[in-house]
Amino acid sequence: MKSPVAAVAIALSIFLGLPISSFAGSQDIVVEDAWARASIGKNRPGAAYMTVRNTGTDPVTILSLETPLAMMPDIHRTTTDANGVSSMAPAGEITIAPGEAVSLEPGGLHAMLMRLETPMVEGESFSLTLTFDDGGTVTVDVPILGIAARGPEG
Repeated sequence: MKSPVAAVAIALSIFLGLPISSFAGSQDIVVEDAWARASIGKNRPGAAYMTVRNTGTDPVTILSLETPLAMMPDIHRTTTDANGVSSMAPAGEITIAPGEAVSLEPGGLHAMLMRLETPMVEGESFSLTLTFDDGGTVTVDVPILGIAARGPEG
């Protein structure tokens, strides 16, 4: 049975026409503005972006990602050194404090989708499941925008 918080979130999503995230535990997690860019084939990795908000009273930690689209999804962090050289590396577990949010966005933390099973095609979408330290999961539908998209608004 879903918690009252999850039931209200799902009802509001349906009423407002927003993407519905499925909850199994981690009912205090809200995923907003999920999106990805189309890929060039499937030989290069893809990336997905979103905001993950903790509406609860306890910290939560994102442990892993799963999607049928990619064999190796992971959260990576892009950093730029003093010489302007950018690099990417796995970010490890991401802890979100109560009442706070973590943004996965271009140029920072992002969901790296390595070893794509199929190309990421503009206009399609895919499911992405976030697994948390409490054993719960949240699955979100991620729309694929154009290859040069800068976010859901443009």
